[in-house]
Amino acid sequence: MKTLKPVDWIPAQADDAVPGHLRILDQTLLPSETVFIETTDQEAIWHAIKILQVRGAPAIGVTAAMGVAAAAQDQRAGTIEDVRDAVDRAADYLATSRPTAVNLFWALDRMRRAAHASSAASGEALACELVREAIAVRDEDLAMCRAIGEHGAALLKDGDTVLTHCNAGGLATSGYGTALAPVYVAQEEGKRVSVYADETRPLLQGARLTTWELMEAGVDVTLICDNMAAQVMKEGRIDIVFVGADRIAANGDAANKIGTYGVALLAKAHGIPFYVLAPTSTIDPDAVTGAEIPIEERGAEEITEGFGRRTAPEAVKVYAPAFDVTPAELITGIITEDGVHNPGSLPL
Repeated sequence: MKTLKPVDWIPAQADDAVPGHLRILDQTLLPSETVFIETTDQEAIWHAIKILQVRGAPAIGVTAAMGVAAAAQDQRAGTIEDVRDAVDRAADYLATSRPTAVNLFWALDRMRRAAHASSAASGEALACELVREAIAVRDEDLAMCRAIGEHGAALLKDGDTVLTHCNAGGLATSGYGTALAPVYVAQEEGKRVSVYADETRPLLQGARLTTWELMEAGVDVTLICDNMAAQVMKEGRIDIVFVGADRIAANGDAANKIGTYGVALLAKAHGIPFYVLAPTSTIDPDAVTGAEIPIEERGAEEITEGFGRRTAPEAVKVYAPAFDVTPAELITGIITEDGVHNPGSLPL
């Protein structure tokens, strides 16, 4: 399975991670253009998360960790306290970029704890430690996604067809993805698995990203409009549904891209198993139920002027939640790196 990395740390020298910078794949330009943002600037990193140049909960977490590492690196000539202050400022700032994906806050907290728990002898040594910590976040995410893929692939039979919503593939993580990871692992195992991808309004992550990366990987994929899912289920074309998640509550309610709740209702009506796939870092034990998950609301222009062309009357009222919450009772199982879980008994 091959895919471009959505975010990575690029060292100036092959044998030393410091100095280095973030390389972010601008996903707002895919599939037409492949453009990378090369930066250590906090405002640019914040902006990349905010406007979805990097998106997907795990990839956002990796970006946040590397953003904090970049702030630490920029203060490496100062004292240990200078570096820690830079970490705290960066973490506070990046936390304001998007509210729903819990991986963002998990990664920022991890970097903050690492900075304050370190016994490094100098600011330079602490900055180096924090860059290595951010790289570890990336590497651990890749390993978790591979494990999720192996657990999910065990549910797939040769010839199965998966329906997915939005993009939870390699472009949303450090590689393999979450919801698409079982497809890639099954492909490696020699199983023939095909995918139906919802276009995912209003920003078309399914059409622009999921279909692109699946085609790049040689997976048989069919694009459908969001409102076609019921019909393809009725026609018996779908064997299983795999979706990702941006935050999972302690009771198993799962927030994912807007439209996921509707897909879950349709799957239930047609007797099709519906699985949520995410690393354990996406589970928020402080959110008792999905009602406590903050739902980001996006700008009206994403609906009224999608991709630069106005398609709605001027001054029309718009409601634009970016996510919805699927109740645990509609979820067949939640697949993490630890295995397949009943939504009511998650590893908290």
